[in-house]
Amino acid sequence: MSTPSLSHGGLPSNLLDAEILAELKATAEALCMEGKGFLAADESAGPWMRAGHSEAKKVPDNIENRGAYRSTCFSTPGLSDNISGCILHTETLFQSTPEGVDLVDILKNSGIIPGIKLDQGYAKDKGLAGTKIGPLGHQETFCLGIDTLQKRAADAYAKGARFAKWRNVLQIDPVQGLPSDLAIQEACTNLARYAAICQSERLVPIVEPEIVPNGDHDIYACAAATERVLAAQYKALSDANVYLEGTLLKPNMVKNGLKGLVATKEEIATLTVQALKRTVPPAVPGIFFLSGEMPLDVDNEESASINLSTMNSMFPNLPWHLSFSYGKAMQKTAIVTWAKSTLAGDDVAVTTAATQKALLNRSKANGNANLGKYVAGTCASVGTDGNIQQAAGPY
Repeated sequence: MSTPSLSHGGLPSNLLDAEILAELKATAEALCMEGKGFLAADESAGPWMRAGHSEAKKVPDNIENRGAYRSTCFSTPGLSDNISGCILHTETLFQSTPEGVDLVDILKNSGIIPGIKLDQGYAKDKGLAGTKIGPLGHQETFCLGIDTLQKRAADAYAKGARFAKWRNVLQIDPVQGLPSDLAIQEACTNLARYAAICQSERLVPIVEPEIVPNGDHDIYACAAATERVLAAQYKALSDANVYLEGTLLKPNMVKNGLKGLVATKEEIATLTVQALKRTVPPAVPGIFFLSGEMPLDVDNEESASINLSTMNSMFPNLPWHLSFSYGKAMQKTAIVTWAKSTLAGDDVAVTTAATQKALLNRSKANGNANLGKYVAGTCASVGTDGNIQQAAGPY
């Protein structure tokens, strides 16, 4: 029996062309530059609507305001020093400033690689039939949009996106056995199909099986669930012939539930890295954490920076680039600054300068966290002032 010819670093030669694989790998590696991570700006509504701050919600959520805020952020001088990629909503990818400048070009011209959110949220009202209702208040669920993904991925690449994001949601409830095997299988298979489609269209897929923190479980329940999910995820990616060197992972940190016994930053770092070591192949270039929802008495920006820095300081020689892909945990102070200044009727130049300063400071903090060098309390934030409860769900 003849041995099948292998190429492209060991992949069967009948999958993707060597040129595509080389492009995917180069993009993934460019996104994993030392001291850099992602700005997640892919909310379907205005970012300030999810900032978790009472003042921010007073700004009307319309396309003009969304464009104004995001163009302010994207044009921040020096942002590319710590931001390698920016995840966009479809609206933003195809949006221009009033002067006719494409927002995607603002990023590209500053040296930031544009990305695109391609999932279309998850089925919330009716999830997986026969599954139990979890801490989010609905059944276990599945993600929408796979049927139209091929064209949307091609269109995004043509517009300038070079990587993509797809978020699936899983819930923890140890008493009810959540996440169930069915929910894990559905989420991981869905993400593997997405990843294979993205790679066929030259987009580096971010694989995001998010285990949400809602619930009263302890950190050990999250650790067990995270290992189950990630082990299943990499089996599914292998089965789908996904090229790991041209992928990235966006997981939850291993933490206690929002109402559970609070874990220390050292426990979070140790159990998160342990879960990754047990499940994620070294072929994956980078792991970019989501910060996750946090209790109202926690400064989510500061906590996210501290947790990431603790991991990198305690475990300096990991096989992956361990970094950040933060939305609210990157932007909250910038959002509140922009919103208050906008509502006060300040001059645009004043609003822009203050907003950009806040965003740049937090991007530098997280860049230092990627190096394991962030010093707690050295980056100003709005803290817990004005925190309000956020509605969980698709975004």
